Amino acid sequence: MNKFTRIGFILAAAGSAVGLGNIWKFPYVTGEFGGGAFVIVYLLAIVFIGLGVFIAESLMGQHTESDVSSAFVKMSKSNNPNWKYAGFMILAGMLILSFYSVVLGWILNYVVASFSSLPTQSSVAGATFGALTKDVGTQIFYHTLIAGTVIFIVLKGIKEGIEKVNLILMPLLAVILFGLLLYAISLDSFSTAISFMFVADWSKIDEHALLAALGQAFFTLSLATGTMLTYSASLPKDANFVKTSFTVAFIDTMVAIISGLIIFTFLFEAGAPSAAGPGLVFISLPVIFSGWGLLGQIIAVSFFIALVFAGITSAVSMIEPALLFFTERFKMTRQKATILCGSIFYSFGIIALLSMSDAWGESLTFFGKNAFDWMDFISSSILMPLGAIVTCIFIGFFVDKNMLEEKFVKHTSLLVFKIWYTLVKYIIPFAVMLLFINKLGLI
Repeated sequence: MNKFTRIGFILAAAGSAVGLGNIWKFPYVTGEFGGGAFVIVYLLAIVFIGLGVFIAESLMGQHTESDVSSAFVKMSKSNNPNWKYAGFMILAGMLILSFYSVVLGWILNYVVASFSSLPTQSSVAGATFGALTKDVGTQIFYHTLIAGTVIFIVLKGIKEGIEKVNLILMPLLAVILFGLLLYAISLDSFSTAISFMFVADWSKIDEHALLAALGQAFFTLSLATGTMLTYSASLPKDANFVKTSFTVAFIDTMVAIISGLIIFTFLFEAGAPSAAGPGLVFISLPVIFSGWGLLGQIIAVSFFIALVFAGITSAVSMIEPALLFFTERFKMTRQKATILCGSIFYSFGIIALLSMSDAWGESLTFFGKNAFDWMDFISSSILMPLGAIVTCIFIGFFVDKNMLEEKFVKHTSLLVFKIWYTLVKYIIPFAVMLLFINKLGLI
């Protein structure tokens, strides 16, 4: 099996974690829940919940060097073959990739559009975005470009494809975000953005905010899709999986915080509300950028390119667990597995975008949700929480504790292991279960 270098793994894992959730979703969710207090809760959730699952997946992957299904079997105390069914979590990544590719296509469309003109009013921006989501031809064109790019990268393999693209795109993403941050710092509204994000107003925090912070922290790290476990299977045996996990979580969190500072600075500079909602990227920001003339166009192009880069590095990671599953369990070549998986997510992406069109929407809507929304709901609200719960219960009750401790103390202290083990065995499954039943509307 091809191995990542240590820096290659960190950048690839960070590329997987850093995506639209950091640059788009984190700012708008933070805005909806009042800023600073939500950020504090989010950071606590990253440290005490997200990081725990991340380390668990990294440990399993590095120890077994296997696909998700095989890793569970090999790690179990008795090599119980029934644990192969825990491999269901790779379905989440494939479903997410299906509609994620469509969304990345929208953003790529905005990159191109930003070179010509930007909407000057929210009503126009909203109508433009609405028209895009119903324009089947345009969506298929950009979805095909994104899917083709992802398939081309993963065909190259771990070293020549995924590692190389992250070695290029992650530094470029950092440069673009740093440039946007420097410009944001030069604006008077930057101090307002600082206050909004780091001064806590606890009156804004309720059970919905707590669950939103937990969900954001959990899903931003690409957990319970098998991605980190699969990437870690290509991590060198002597690599410090604890340290690399902390490093990736730190990078992921910093990108989210910096993105929030940039976006809220732009919003406040234009006198726009902080609670812009999901339409933040496609409606609110383009209108703001249009008011800044040529500079606004440059910023718009840079911002949307940053989103594309972040999205591509996440997208290539989502397909990898399924590829490893087919190559190991069915002895397929990487090329055949890539073509198979690529065809699946591309086809489901077509179904997702058709479900939003006028012509196909009604026939692709079931129980009040169209196919696009069902893919999102099944992956993020069912498969991912279940995957995390299964992983934690497995580590806590079905894996030899002494073996886990031995692996940990090679890289860190016994105290760190005990804290991690307690969190994974008891605290994290309970917290994720709350998120799970809330998402299903049971509480």
